[in-house]
Amino acid sequence: MRKIVVAISGSSGSVYAKVLLDKLNGIRHQLDAVGIVWSDNARINWELEIGPADLSQYPFSFFEKNDFNAPFASGSARYDTMIVCPCSMGTLARIATGISNDLLTRAADVILKERRRLILVTRDTPLSLIHINNMKTVTEAGGIICPACPSFYSKPEGLEAVAATVVDRVLDLAGLEIGTYRWGEHTPETDSL
Repeated sequence: MRKIVVAISGSSGSVYAKVLLDKLNGIRHQLDAVGIVWSDNARINWELEIGPADLSQYPFSFFEKNDFNAPFASGSARYDTMIVCPCSMGTLARIATGISNDLLTRAADVILKERRRLILVTRDTPLSLIHINNMKTVTEAGGIICPACPSFYSKPEGLEAVAATVVDRVLDLAGLEIGTYRWGEHTPETDSL
């Protein structure tokens, strides 16, 4: 059983976060706990890109961005994975420089210091040298940069299916068991693709 933190930052790409929450809900039998924190800008973007957020459908624990009493604000709670999806360049910069000024960045700091799995689903283009250097710093500290670059060889249909090509990769990186299109594997479903 896994304990996962999902952080949603203020980058465009709320569909990635929604698909991630939907998929985690579908595999909740693998999860002991899922804690969710999101920034103010994430809430604004969700509303702009998807519409009103109905979080009551998710059986997860939601925390305010300044709630430092959240369990994953400490390494002793033993959350083993954190996924920031989408991850803005500002959030990346604060994580890379160790600025723990809210629950999202504090949780990332905890995950890194405890040598646990941090996955940042970055979503911005083009990248400046500052962004690239911040990605390098997080990678050297043990984090994983997984840009929100969808794949198309599975011929996804619709926006959420395209987003799922990224989210499925993230869930693989998190070590969770999921059913997804895999290159070179032939099934009746993939043979028709």
